[in-house]
Amino acid sequence: MGLRGNPLRARWPLWVCHAAGVRGRGARATRAMRYASDMSSRRLPASDGALIQIVDAALADAARRSGEWLVCRPGCTQCCVGVFAINQLDVVRLQEGLADLEKTDPQRAGRIRLRARDSIQRLSAEFPGNAKTGVLDEGPEGEERFAEFANDEVCPVLDPETGLCELYDARPMTCRTFGPPVRTEGGLGVCELCFHGATDEQIAACEMFVDSDDLEAKLLEKLEKTRGPRGRTIVAFCAK
Repeated sequence: MGLRGNPLRARWPLWVCHAAGVRGRGARATRAMRYASDMSSRRLPASDGALIQIVDAALADAARRSGEWLVCRPGCTQCCVGVFAINQLDVVRLQEGLADLEKTDPQRAGRIRLRARDSIQRLSAEFPGNAKTGVLDEGPEGEERFAEFANDEVCPVLDPETGLCELYDARPMTCRTFGPPVRTEGGLGVCELCFHGATDEQIAACEMFVDSDDLEAKLLEKLEKTRGPRGRTIVAFCAK
């Protein structure tokens, strides 16, 4: 049977392994000093919209093949508990979504920022990276620490009253692929609430195939070559 539990942690290498290789501590420290100021001043590459269309279409196709085995519904928050790594495309997408929300509903946006700051305060002591900038440590040791980190922390973008994502249209790529079977290093990852009673063959028949041309990798490389930080972070640090 495919991987059960919350596969977000197993899944994130699909989306972030294209980032630049491991860098020395000196380079990371340099990035860290400018991370906070540069993080909110960037713009998404023009082709990011095409990437979103590709992934959303792949999700729709996998959902069609999954049928009743896929029980994801508005208000189900299984995938919103436990932090997961996001790349810089996700960061900018979330920040643009939050900036748009501030124009139409500043109070709602303010509540998101407050939840994000509260989350950072709770997580800072054991954060597996730079707790001031939110940049996660790289390499096997950093990944091992992250695997055990904040598994019960609720995403600050989740509305606790409605159980809905408040930045749904701007959600990270990992969120867009959660639910249907997605291949990871450990096999096909599926939500523990989905595919009950399905065989391995039935799960495999519903696999979600996304971004076969590595468009995300190309856009991420382009973004990280321009002004701004590199590396992975978590949602709270780009919504504070």
